[in-house]
Amino acid sequence: MGLRERKKARTRAAIRTEAMRLFRERGYAATTIEQIAAAADISPATFFRYYPTKEDVVLQDDLDVLLPEAVEAQPPSLGPIAAVRAAVAQALGPMGPAELDRLQETIALSASVPEIRARAADEFARTIEVMAAPLARRAGRPPDDLAARHVAGAMVGVIWAATMVPPFDGDPADLVDRIDGALAHLEKGLPL
Repeated sequence: MGLRERKKARTRAAIRTEAMRLFRERGYAATTIEQIAAAADISPATFFRYYPTKEDVVLQDDLDVLLPEAVEAQPPSLGPIAAVRAAVAQALGPMGPAELDRLQETIALSASVPEIRARAADEFARTIEVMAAPLARRAGRPPDDLAARHVAGAMVGVIWAATMVPPFDGDPADLVDRIDGALAHLEKGLPL
């Protein structure tokens, strides 16, 4: 990354770090965008250049970029679910305890704050679109292929069910195993 991209990444990280700290200290509802901006040493207008809403501070993370790239990097011999399982392990596996704690905190807020939960539904729809494109390319189909969207939707659904319903509140290190277990269950055809 060039200097400009590094500065943007630092600003984005500072906003998210300060927001999450304030949410822990004051609660989500009691924390304003102005307070987040002041803590991150930016203006509220700058906040909105990085995050369209307060909910997006919680929901948007680097996984939105890393996961589709990791899916595309998997060997062509892997089926779509196996490729996503490998990509999840590749993206989440190297996370340290602090990163996993942050991810767990994001999941807990998403499950417990109605505004975030509502915005998460929009994010899940966007994630399905983002994940469908690399799955379609891997299968030699157009990026807007409906079957690829079905598969991506099923995967997002089982991941959501595994992590948010009920909220995941176990050891953050078990989170990767919980997601992998959900995808493995889907890969087997969701037997009961």
